Amino acid sequence: MHLTYSFARLALCSAIMLAPFSAQAQSDENVKIGFIVKKPEQAWFINEQQAATNAGEELGFEVVRLGGEDGQQVLSAIDNLYAQGAEGFVICPPDVRLGPAIMNRANQYDMKVITVDDQFVNSSGEPMADVPHLGMSGTKIGMQVGEAIAAEMQARGWDMEEVAALRITNNELPTAVERTNGATQALLEAGFPEENIFDAPQQSTDTNGAFSAASPVLSQRGGYEHWVIYALNEESVLGGVRATEQYGLAPEDVIGVGINGSGAAFAEFSRNNPTGFHGTVAVSSTMHGRQTAEDLYRWIAENEQPPANTETTGTLMTRDNWQQVRDELGL
Repeated sequence: MHLTYSFARLALCSAIMLAPFSAQAQSDENVKIGFIVKKPEQAWFINEQQAATNAGEELGFEVVRLGGEDGQQVLSAIDNLYAQGAEGFVICPPDVRLGPAIMNRANQYDMKVITVDDQFVNSSGEPMADVPHLGMSGTKIGMQVGEAIAAEMQARGWDMEEVAALRITNNELPTAVERTNGATQALLEAGFPEENIFDAPQQSTDTNGAFSAASPVLSQRGGYEHWVIYALNEESVLGGVRATEQYGLAPEDVIGVGINGSGAAFAEFSRNNPTGFHGTVAVSSTMHGRQTAEDLYRWIAENEQPPANTETTGTLMTRDNWQQVRDELGL
């Protein structure tokens, strides 16, 4: 009986001692990474995670797709990845200010991290430049939005003095601020009156959140027949457009231009009748997902350091050209 017990203990100790070596051997052969996004149900992030998965299938690494809609979910996702043997992860954080906490947990597990779309900031609000990042140039993308709106106002023969701008804002997210500030800058440069720009602060960066933010602004500023709408993404612009419809504005009196180029925009362009959603500045979510996943894999497998900061711009997608742009960008 004692002999059996001793052998059992020895077997258990041997298993415990060999477990790390087995996990490491498996890791060397089959790299596993995580891809964490803040809104896994949004088309942009669905495309992004799928592109990462496709890259893994082609290059021979595994991608674990997870959602992290708040800080606790993100930390739990990191714990989950570590338990599965992942050696790093790509993340679009739900709050960029979580950067230090996320990196602290990642460093505990010796995991490599790349941010996508939204960049971590430190306790002083400065970008965490030591974490590789791939995202849009928020200001440039925003300026493309403003330029598109200005061009369409001119094409419709609108007098800018008689037009109101609905700026759906999220001042807690630096990326959102950059985009809406860029659009505002382009509009002002085109001659749009600053006093005709009205803010609608949103609580969430989706269609419902933007609808709730836009509705009271439209009610308070009922003297304008023409409206233009811009925000940090196309879901938010669509929320503003839905609010103008409820308010009673005709589609031809509204020009909304979003940012992303995903399923939300495709569905709107596919409607039988045009709406106030004029267009979106499309960026390849496919490229964002594939590139960051591939960069992380090569960092882990080949010790190839990713670029510190990669910025992308976009292409204006409208009802007339959306299928062509979609094909060109691989969306």
